Amino acid sequence: MTKLKVGILYGGKSVEHGVSINSARNIETYIDKNLFETYCIGISKRGTWYATPAVSKEIEKGSKLKLHLDGANPCFEDEENNRTTLDIIFPVLHGTDGEDGSIQGLIKAMGIPMVGTGVLGSSVAMSKLVAKQLMQQAGIPVTDFLFFHHNQRAEIKFEEAKEKLGLPFMVKAANLGSSVGVSKVKSKEEFDDALEDSFRYDDCIILEEFIKGREIECAILGNNPPQASLPGEIIVNANYEFYTFDAKYVDGEAVKIDVPAKLDKETSDTIRDYSIKAYQQLQCEDFARVDLFLCENGKVYVNEINTIPGFTNSSMYPMMWKDRGVSFTDLISRLIDLGMERYKNAQRIEKDFQSSLKF
Repeated sequence: MTKLKVGILYGGKSVEHGVSINSARNIETYIDKNLFETYCIGISKRGTWYATPAVSKEIEKGSKLKLHLDGANPCFEDEENNRTTLDIIFPVLHGTDGEDGSIQGLIKAMGIPMVGTGVLGSSVAMSKLVAKQLMQQAGIPVTDFLFFHHNQRAEIKFEEAKEKLGLPFMVKAANLGSSVGVSKVKSKEEFDDALEDSFRYDDCIILEEFIKGREIECAILGNNPPQASLPGEIIVNANYEFYTFDAKYVDGEAVKIDVPAKLDKETSDTIRDYSIKAYQQLQCEDFARVDLFLCENGKVYVNEINTIPGFTNSSMYPMMWKDRGVSFTDLISRLIDLGMERYKNAQRIEKDFQSSLKF
């Protein structure tokens, strides 16, 4: 049987560059070598694309790539003039320029099948602002929030935020993940520094009600219909104000993970239902991880959706499916199958229209 050639696309210009490398390394390690042949493409922090022998943090030691935009045979060419045609691309990119629809648009224009959410779903899910607005319209519970662009910096008033959101409240860059550009504001003295930090990473920021509750996550897989895992819970060490970048990726003692979470059936079903609704409302495809809050009174809020969730050793997405009997290797195979299936289904759509127009 001929193996599918899978391009693992990793790295990128995002502040989550290192997380992407760790995720991609696991996918390269656990992919079924009997079914798939891998071709690793690293994007440096400067945005240059390289073919690398394996997933590596030393991306720039690879061979620079050119892209041939041939509608019949799109392919990559390295510095030795070797051309490679891929059957499918698996983007393992987190954050800006990787998870926001830009890379997805390029892959679509190339005409190569791709794993994961396309241009529309990626862009709306990446924007915490647009995602919240769309979920509100669908009746999905989200926290109260305010939003501002950088040109409105002088208009952002602590007292107004306090009145609307209460204390403490969160300040977030609107288009980042991994808790980068996120602060918890407990007093006026902390307010300006929090705004400055978030505006370092984005032109739009969100001020958001702080929820004292449990950190719940739910993994979604598939399209017609999507399936939800049992929820998992992240229990953050009391030394951390919230689930920070260091707690996620640096400090191995920062969190305790319960998969599945200790929840009654009614609450678990509610979380799964909201997660699928959010996934569908934001036009997600193939897979995503939904992050939620569970309050003591049983109220559930959807926080955000990650269309390319982490695949590191400590990542919840593969752990939640492993709990349901889906191994890391089988999960990767299923995702590649989903991407191929969507691409084949899309071929039924006509790209030409015969009319009487003269040209």
